[in-house]
Amino acid sequence: MPARTDKAGTDKDERRRAMSAFLRSRRERIRPEEVGFAPGARRRTPGLRREEVAQLAGVGVTWYTWLEQGRDINVSAQVLEAISRTLRLDRLERNHLYTLAGIALGAAKSECSSLPGSIQKMLDQLSPYPAQVVNSRYDVLAFNDAYCKVILDIASVPIEERNLLWLTFVSDEWRCGFADAESIKLHMVAGYRAASADHLGEPSWQDLTERLLASSPLFAELWERYDVAAPSAKIKVLDNQRVGLLRVESANLWLSQLGQHRATVYTPADDETEAKLHALVNG
Repeated sequence: MPARTDKAGTDKDERRRAMSAFLRSRRERIRPEEVGFAPGARRRTPGLRREEVAQLAGVGVTWYTWLEQGRDINVSAQVLEAISRTLRLDRLERNHLYTLAGIALGAAKSECSSLPGSIQKMLDQLSPYPAQVVNSRYDVLAFNDAYCKVILDIASVPIEERNLLWLTFVSDEWRCGFADAESIKLHMVAGYRAASADHLGEPSWQDLTERLLASSPLFAELWERYDVAAPSAKIKVLDNQRVGLLRVESANLWLSQLGQHRATVYTPADDETEAKLHALVNG
């Protein structure tokens, strides 16, 4: 037992030292004039000063100094997000900072790897009908080839970004042309609001909500409505770049053995769409 405790402490120390070096390197690459500070002739180090980072991020100077010095202090996802924006971290850098801080970014990767193989076999058998498995956070955990060809080539999206809310409201990867996009977005946020009641205080949910609020004014507007909704089946019109308009009906199949996961299958609402799906997927 003592050996494991020592190793855990050593690993934590290593992460703090790595985070210290990483934050310093990111701070030093930003020119003061880029963020509204005078360059000044008396600056001894390149980039921003610690107090300037603290000011821009809205945190205490002493607290940020301790963080960059690698001291053992508590840090929240909300504060890390503010620092990430201040230091202009890209997606990979931000993920790296969260990992060093020991804060989970989300459940998509681990949940995806824990799905039984029978789920993927089921999705594959549904082709040419697009199908996916999502959890209540809208993380996409599994999908079939038809989903990639008809709805969105999500196989090309990094696993940590495979969240339908993020793809819909923020990411440029979203190339799905549902005609009634406004209604769909409203329903998605209402569904996420309803599901979040069961996960209050969970870091992964807080992190996703805070990132969406910071990155999408539309999400923030819809979130403040406090609307709630449950997943529903309805006919949707999709404008596919290769075959034109598709009328599909979404059906939700709850996977009770996996908790709050559900499979969503898009079936054709008319014969023309049926033919187009076969041509698009099998052609």
